[in-house]
Amino acid sequence: MLMYPHINPIALQIGPLAIHWYGLTYLAGFGLFMFLGICRLRHEPFASIRGPGAWTRKDVEDILFLGVMGVVIGGRLGYCLFYKPGYYFSHPLEVFAVWQGGMSFHGGMLGVIGSMLWFAHSRGKPWLQVADFVAPCVPTGLAAGRIGNFINGELWGRFCSPDLPWGMVFPESGSMLPRHPSQIYQFLMEGLLLFVLLWLYARKERRQGQVAAAFLVGYGVFRFIAEFFREPDDFLGLLSLGMSMGQWLCVPMIVGGVGLWWWARRQPVRAASAR
Repeated sequence: MLMYPHINPIALQIGPLAIHWYGLTYLAGFGLFMFLGICRLRHEPFASIRGPGAWTRKDVEDILFLGVMGVVIGGRLGYCLFYKPGYYFSHPLEVFAVWQGGMSFHGGMLGVIGSMLWFAHSRGKPWLQVADFVAPCVPTGLAAGRIGNFINGELWGRFCSPDLPWGMVFPESGSMLPRHPSQIYQFLMEGLLLFVLLWLYARKERRQGQVAAAFLVGYGVFRFIAEFFREPDDFLGLLSLGMSMGQWLCVPMIVGGVGLWWWARRQPVRAASAR
């Protein structure tokens, strides 16, 4: 078994200014989104859209800015509402104490959906077209975030067999028994694998909404699987049916993604002039 390497969470410190690895992984995720978004401008149907609805680099920049706001606000509110509603209702001012930690992917996703709705309305673009544009650019940012989790030595996995070659001891977990490095599992599944599958799927023009639906199903399934190896939050434990909160939050994602994909499949293909 392996020992967690105790990586210093501070990448660079100049006097009182400390730059954390976790912050750098967020910057890497935003940079990758910008790069992939520019690449998406050359994909169909976006490359063929002309007139007021045409896609530009400025659109990518604006989506990134609004998406960052959605991730931060939605992620924090989602954590407070999904994981510790009683505590934060009793201590409402601590909702703003983001430096204490506590972010939820599912809350961040809802925040991003809200920001995409705002962007689509303000630019006169179909909302599902915006969602299809954004979806393949997201998994690399998720991958970067999981690397940040590993560097911080947080969100470790459940206990595993000592015979597992990559089983790892996380001393900060309070135990010297080996655990699954679930951050790496999520990096590989929700990040790299989902990105490859979604990027290849999106390279061929699909009916509006199908790429976004594929993201919902893909992330939901991979996260559901990863939760079997990830230690549930100690203040929640496992919920009904032996499932974690993360798994329960993935269920509506998967169901909604399947429903959206099926609905989109039944819609007529839009001509280029009608976009």
